Amino acid sequence: MRRVLAFYKFTPVADPADHAEELQRMGEQLGVVGTILLAEEGVNGTIVAEMASLDAMVRTLETVFGAMTFKWSDLDQSGVGFHRFKVRIKPEIVSFGVAGLDLQQTGEHVDGARWNELLDDPDVRVIDTRNQYEIDIGTFDNAVSPDTDNFREFPQWVQDNIDPAKQRKVAMFCTGGIRCEKASALVAQHGVAEVYQLNGGILQYLEDTAKEQSRWQGECFVFDQRVSVDHDLSQGQYRQCYACRHPLSQEDMQTPEFEHGVSCPFCHSAVGDDRRQQFRERQRQVRLAAARGQAHIGVTQSKDKGP
Repeated sequence: MRRVLAFYKFTPVADPADHAEELQRMGEQLGVVGTILLAEEGVNGTIVAEMASLDAMVRTLETVFGAMTFKWSDLDQSGVGFHRFKVRIKPEIVSFGVAGLDLQQTGEHVDGARWNELLDDPDVRVIDTRNQYEIDIGTFDNAVSPDTDNFREFPQWVQDNIDPAKQRKVAMFCTGGIRCEKASALVAQHGVAEVYQLNGGILQYLEDTAKEQSRWQGECFVFDQRVSVDHDLSQGQYRQCYACRHPLSQEDMQTPEFEHGVSCPFCHSAVGDDRRQQFRERQRQVRLAAARGQAHIGVTQSKDKGP
């Protein structure tokens, strides 16, 4: 049975190119599809394969990068739609744009029960480190939104909005935990005395926390074909605009500005005629591929991928 394996680890990597070649060759031999990102700061990936192949990949990954946490899920429930395997070398495994950040000095990881306590603590500032289009469809009670369109904007928001002398406790969260590793390291090195992060992110919280005790409101945006998930981690009600990648509610798709695969209320005024024609042609190719029973590669790209 084919399953999905997601993982990341911040650890110094002396020569990403050498490891990339080894992992690319191994993945192709094992019939793996998906993407692995390598940088001098660590590794981040989501891959799909038969269990025996994934077990072999896990052994190699831990041999190269050391012990790490792996997140397993069933392919039919994951929304992941990969068609090829690629190991990519990047400047960062999560784009942040802050040089010299010590990623071994991050916030304290807390579980769902402790997280609920932090949400109720008036001395704790709870910050949603995700982008605004993600926050628009769901977040935690009392969480502050930085109102960013890209994670690279977050460092400047911290400089402008967090005074360590006045704010001694900060708790942060993101979708799956990886962005909070960087965000919490930044805030800690900014001088905040107590920094916390939700272990495993929103998705782990939803998996571990009963609805009766949950403080989550709305749905959680995810970077795959599901677009969003509800508290049960089932596919949510939102779909995605293929032009701007903004999540769309049923109401958004009833507006005059919505044209499937072409525009939506969030981007209609910004899409010019040339781009509109390009999107219409792409949508035509999607329909033709579907009629042939084929997947149209590339239709589920996200605008700022980072769990």
